[in-house]
Amino acid sequence: MGGDHQSVKDVMTSAPITLPTNALASDAARLMKDQDIGDVLVVDGDNVRGIVTDRDLVVRVIAEGRDAMDTPVGEICSTDIKAVRPDDPVDEAIRVMRMQALRRLPVTQNGKPVGVLSIGDLAMERDRARPSPTSAPRRLIRDRSRMTKAQLQRAVDARK
Repeated sequence: MGGDHQSVKDVMTSAPITLPTNALASDAARLMKDQDIGDVLVVDGDNVRGIVTDRDLVVRVIAEGRDAMDTPVGEICSTDIKAVRPDDPVDEAIRVMRMQALRRLPVTQNGKPVGVLSIGDLAMERDRARPSPTSAPRRLIRDRSRMTKAQLQRAVDARK
């Protein structure tokens, strides 16, 4: 993943789900459930103001005894967020995520949301870029009928 000069746009999830600051926490929860996602970008007009995550709903609404049907996402979203641009290198986004201990980064173009980059996106890309240790044995088993015994032994030895 790193080192091959990929851009954020190559890895991010496009078309992020957004809600205005006055939408309710219950709206965010419903969207997360329906879309099978863990975050919603909070916007003021066309510009990203913050991000609300499933954890924010638990910690800032439920654990504090607030009513999700009466709590605007603008009050519970994280607003001190760092966004990246689609053309930024993935390595830079990873650095930001590590330095700020973030699991998700909004991706913006001229302040407007165009995607979200998550740890899950990065993990999926890593898995696509290099085979996992468990995929090699499966491939070996699948391909072994086409190999001679010596070829099979060399393949096994090469993986050690």
